Amino acid sequence: MTNHTDDKELLYLFRNEQTREAAFTRIIKKYQEKLYWHIRRLVIDHEDANDVLQNMFIKVWKSLENFREDSQLYTWLYRIATNECLTFLQQQKKKRSVSLSDEESFLSNKLQADKDYDGNKVEWKLQLAIQQLPEKQRTVFNLRYFDEMPYEEMSRVLETSEGALKASYHHAVKKIEDYILNH
Repeated sequence: MTNHTDDKELLYLFRNEQTREAAFTRIIKKYQEKLYWHIRRLVIDHEDANDVLQNMFIKVWKSLENFREDSQLYTWLYRIATNECLTFLQQQKKKRSVSLSDEESFLSNKLQADKDYDGNKVEWKLQLAIQQLPEKQRTVFNLRYFDEMPYEEMSRVLETSEGALKASYHHAVKKIEDYILNH
């Protein structure tokens, strides 16, 4: 994962007016790629992921000075990234004012339009299956499967009990298995 001591030093440097920008740049460099892929798996599109990531880092810049360090820095960053994704997806849904099944079809079509898409590859079938999941299950599955985030950490990021997260993950896995076997 991350070196918590390095994060403490970065936070200390961020709180100093002379070293604030350099410290923030180091935080971005340290977490940008990991957060980008977390966001990308939720919003699918590269441009959308970049927009959400940028918005997320703007929020981080504005509120990092008040970060109380109740959790690790990356947990806090993931929470902001996840919330930004959910807000973005809600806005997209409202713009299109479509039903949930239409939303899932829209995400699947976006994925299939990707120039690297090959419907015969297992990883693409997995991605299509993931897009069929409800938002919360998709988020839980992505954090657990791709980011290998422990339930305890995920509980802090999503502000949900570990038991509920385990149940969501279990249901997501079953739905993905069914989708892959039947498509």
